[in-house]
Amino acid sequence: MSAWTAADLPSFAGRTVVVTGANSGLGLVTARELARVGAKTILAVRNLDKGNAVAAEMSGEVEVRKLDLGDLSSIRAFAEGFSEPEDTVDVLVNNAGIMAVPYAQTVDGFESQIGTNHLGHFALTNLLLPKITDRVVTVSSAMHLFGYISLKDLNWKSRPYLAWPAYGQSKLANLLFTSELQRRLDSAGSPLKALAAHPGYSATNLQGKTGNRMGTRIVDAGNRLLATNADFGARQTLYAASQPLPGDSFIGPRFGMRGPTGRGPRSPLARNRDKATALWTLSEQLTGVQFPL
Repeated sequence: MSAWTAADLPSFAGRTVVVTGANSGLGLVTARELARVGAKTILAVRNLDKGNAVAAEMSGEVEVRKLDLGDLSSIRAFAEGFSEPEDTVDVLVNNAGIMAVPYAQTVDGFESQIGTNHLGHFALTNLLLPKITDRVVTVSSAMHLFGYISLKDLNWKSRPYLAWPAYGQSKLANLLFTSELQRRLDSAGSPLKALAAHPGYSATNLQGKTGNRMGTRIVDAGNRLLATNADFGARQTLYAASQPLPGDSFIGPRFGMRGPTGRGPRSPLARNRDKATALWTLSEQLTGVQFPL
């Protein structure tokens, strides 16, 4: 553990980084800091107007590209934008996400939280993987501790939908995805690394969209009393994106919500290799995207 901050970032000059959901919150801070230290930073966002507005306030080489993680056709179109031999991505940061929202479906019929937070990033990562030179960092959450993966009903079609358990499932999926990705990279003899990070409890615009008045009040109170800011939350991602770490590391604050940045624990369910493999297989079936190496 250390008192590491974004001020300790090494130079990213000559490197290209893609950050999903980079027009607000943790993604914005992550992209801003990587651009500051010289990375060519691609903001992968749903709303181009918002993306262009925040890009105009960043230093360095910043580019905005359209990406809707709730639409597999948008994900494929984004990946096709890296079709030239020189189009490489050194670091992919799977940051975008939604949290505890009312039930909805993505364009492809997935429950919106598992669809956006996991399946969208699953497809994006595998489509871009031949172009990635260093690592993939996926943002999970301490809420994975409350998650359970239902392989029979990943998209909440037969279970009564519950917003927070659905969020926990998607964040647990992020960790299982990271572990299985690292195992597959190792088996393929690839030097690439798959890592995960969690921000602790940072107040961003991710909260407060529960669709429930009482739930929103509870979240607002928690933000006022307990939350850190987006700079602190993004610090965990930046550490994972820049430091020499073993594959499948899970980075976060030492004390869960606060504390110095370093490698942290994950739940027993997040260490279940059989479940990780089964989720990967199901994710391939649902997205039509397979491991390319």
